Amino acid sequence: MVDRSEAQTARAQNGLPPVPRHVAIIMDGNGRWAKARHLPRAAGHRKGVEAVREVVRVAGEIGVSYLTLFGFSSENWKRPETEVRDLMGLLRLYLRREARELHGQGVRLRVIGDRARLAADIREQLAEVEALTAANTALTLVIALSYGGRAEIVEAARRLAAEVRDGALAPEAIDEAAFSARLFAPDIPDPDLLIRTSGEQRISNFLLWQLAYTEFVFVETLWPDFDRAALLAALGEYGRRERRYGAITA
Repeated sequence: MVDRSEAQTARAQNGLPPVPRHVAIIMDGNGRWAKARHLPRAAGHRKGVEAVREVVRVAGEIGVSYLTLFGFSSENWKRPETEVRDLMGLLRLYLRREARELHGQGVRLRVIGDRARLAADIREQLAEVEALTAANTALTLVIALSYGGRAEIVEAARRLAAEVRDGALAPEAIDEAAFSARLFAPDIPDPDLLIRTSGEQRISNFLLWQLAYTEFVFVETLWPDFDRAALLAALGEYGRRERRYGAITA
């Protein structure tokens, strides 16, 4: 298990900037990776799982506290049935194969999104891995599944409205903190850095509320080719940014 404070201290001693506390990644380019190699899209998704394994390991090693991966969006349900089936099969395989590995690395798994649309056996697997890893502290891995940022905001608004209706909350008590507390994972800090692979430069309905002050780094690398070097390069770009949060610095 990696001690985050030790990892950060080692970076400082080597003249490296501190790593962001929370990194979010939109993993894009599996299909294009496969097409470029005249392979089926499923091959790109399988290769993408290897990249997930590598990034989780490296993030833990260098002291990242939270890593959020956009695994499957609410819009992805519109993809061809065969591709959705392949993706769900890969998810089952990942959970079955990686559960003990994640636990051994001290990684805690969290899942955000609309679980009701997932198959019952997948929901059961997710619950089992979350329970197994609940006490781990080396890295929190958040996987967004059947997730949409607008849907999350709508759900938070519904929760607030219900509390006001039931007399549990006064309308004037609703502020940003109250709204944030009704999101899927209110205890997790907002991302410091968002990385999107494959050259696309949009956020695609991902963490719309949480990305308000996040630094964005867009890279040309397709997700299956995203490795330790690519992650460190993105973190290096982040380290050169000056985060002002709307203020003026001298």
